[in-house]
Amino acid sequence: MANEAPRSDDPVLEILKTSETIAVVGLSSRRMRPSYGVSEYMQSAGYRIIPVNPNESEVLGEKSYARLEDVPTPVDIVDIFRRSEYVPEIVESAIRMRAVWMQEGVSHSAAAARAREAGLFLVEDSCILKEHMRRRRLWPNEAAY
Repeated sequence: MANEAPRSDDPVLEILKTSETIAVVGLSSRRMRPSYGVSEYMQSAGYRIIPVNPNESEVLGEKSYARLEDVPTPVDIVDIFRRSEYVPEIVESAIRMRAVWMQEGVSHSAAAARAREAGLFLVEDSCILKEHMRRRRLWPNEAAY
């Protein structure tokens, strides 16, 4: 998946197709939380999910990290399940990643501008699960989809 040349004019489709690892900031082990359901779906679609939450030790079979800076492996997408006021700090930590995805209800104009300045692919106020489901039919020959 990673580092494939873009094959479409849909940037969301391309980031989803060319990404392998998603760090989910605010991922909870509570099954009723949106972060859990979305992450469980994305994991079942073939992505590696890395939980980032100082209050968790493990979620979905993956070790949880207190901060993005603590994640030892490369991350393609930082998926944010935190309130908007926490977004600037998260974006600063995500500058070394490829993309920042702010879930539904999460947006911050200054942090979004900072992410764009840094060259990150950015999605605001949108559910990665819903966007993946809308687009998965566009690449039906891929094994994980």
